[in-house]
Amino acid sequence: MKKISLAGNAICQFRTNHAARFAFGVMATVGLLLAGPSNAQVSAQSSAQSSAQTGAQTGAQGAKQNSAMGVDDARHLLSRVGFAASNADIQAFAKMTRFEAADQLVRGATSVAVTPALPWVDDLPLSPAKRQTMSREENQAELRRNNERTFELRDWWFREMLSTPSPLTEKMTLFWHNHFATSQQKVRFAAYIYRQNTLLRRNALGNFANMLHEMSRDPAMLIYLDGANSRKQQPNENFGREVMELFTLGEGNYTEKDIKEVARAFTGWSIDRETGQFMFRKAAHDYGDKTIFGKTGNFEGDQVLDMILNRPETAQFITRKLWREFVSPEPDEKEVRRLASIFQASGYNIGKLMRLILSSDAFYTPDNRATLIKSPVEFVVGTLKTFDIDAPNLRPFVLSAALLGQNVFAPPNVKGWPGGEAWINTATLLGRKQLLDRLFRNEDRMEVTMRAMDDMAARMGEAGQALGPPGKEGRMVRQMERSMGGIKWNLDAWSQRFVEQRGPNANNAMQDMTRVVLAIPPQAVPQTAAQTPGLTLASAAADPSSPTMNKPADWARRLVADPAYQLK
Repeated sequence: MKKISLAGNAICQFRTNHAARFAFGVMATVGLLLAGPSNAQVSAQSSAQSSAQTGAQTGAQGAKQNSAMGVDDARHLLSRVGFAASNADIQAFAKMTRFEAADQLVRGATSVAVTPALPWVDDLPLSPAKRQTMSREENQAELRRNNERTFELRDWWFREMLSTPSPLTEKMTLFWHNHFATSQQKVRFAAYIYRQNTLLRRNALGNFANMLHEMSRDPAMLIYLDGANSRKQQPNENFGREVMELFTLGEGNYTEKDIKEVARAFTGWSIDRETGQFMFRKAAHDYGDKTIFGKTGNFEGDQVLDMILNRPETAQFITRKLWREFVSPEPDEKEVRRLASIFQASGYNIGKLMRLILSSDAFYTPDNRATLIKSPVEFVVGTLKTFDIDAPNLRPFVLSAALLGQNVFAPPNVKGWPGGEAWINTATLLGRKQLLDRLFRNEDRMEVTMRAMDDMAARMGEAGQALGPPGKEGRMVRQMERSMGGIKWNLDAWSQRFVEQRGPNANNAMQDMTRVVLAIPPQAVPQTAAQTPGLTLASAAADPSSPTMNKPADWARRLVADPAYQLK
């Protein structure tokens, strides 16, 4: 596996204050974890436990396919396909084989959100005639209304991630949102963004070919990539380029000539400005012959998409991207080609591909555990879900994810969020710590301000400008969002469950809690470790007299502060 160092890129940002030293130190530790357990500075007990698990799992890969997967594999699966893994779910899935578990997850996928739709999602866009009669003040009011609706939509999606009966559906919807990246900042009509989100959810584990055809007609996509105004006299190449480079084939599998010819095939694909629906404008379409991938004919858009889908590179590109999302940062190219061949032969059945990925030896190998960094959305939603935090108002957490680098419905560009190591730098890692500090210090009375998050937004510069309406309204929105009042949860009660389930054996309770919270055994040790050689988190938990670990809630605080909490 490629050695990864997250610390190297942050050296130039290092400052000599305590907060920056914390961020730099955790980044270095996370980098060591990703580089492999041999380089990580782990405790003796955790290292021995990990080695024992590694040896047992490596020697039983074949047997595991037909036997109960056990709690460690169940936890790994559930943390990758969802935002959190409850102890009850871990125990239930532990009794299944790998294929049974993957099959249940795919069969249980939903295609419609359970969270009630917002009241304005069927609104029609303002007609061109209406816009021409609007004053400057009316246009500004319409912009503010649309910006507020986009915030409401973000709140809605976070609520769906927390309440869905199929976390895999939402993880896949988030994956496709990043794949077919579209930003409300250009679309500027929240109802279009909502409809695209429902399109992605409807096809999340369905058929990629169908989704690609639907996406090419999606109003939000047509606006975002300027396809709505593409005409015979002036074909716009944006969609023609991105549909091959970013959505299907990948770079190097088409020519500049192909881009120009594909652009001609999609001329006339537009939007009815009165109804907001797809419209094919015959007069704007180029009906001439086009030469694409060495074939000549009077091709139109759907035919071009079918030609792209017939290329093996498309199945390989999607398979490789799903591998990076669910398995490891470095795909096994031989396995990618094998899976892609099955994927293409199935007619691009996403559910079938995911069953194969989620039941494969590569998915479960110890080398691929805790090799992926949680995205900001996974980090924020996962924290709320793991600890059963009831947040009537999700706006502060939507804002937190945005400040940490992932503002849903506003990806940085058409390539989406790069993910991986890009999620972690001194500013964002410090922001993650500050969010956890405020949650875990004030779990009983969550009337906290987010001044530190505001400071981080200032340090991020222009990246923060996408978080809300401009000017005074934006400042008022952010001021309102700094309040996190109304959150209901009790860390002591949450932690005590593990003790009640395990009885007087604190070690067993600690192991259960650790399994729920962390992807791998904890890498840090309590503050007393310097004075007590060999002391580990688990051994401290077993000792009620430990000054830093004297009650179950302290275990939870220590676990979320561990570098391993950043990984999945």
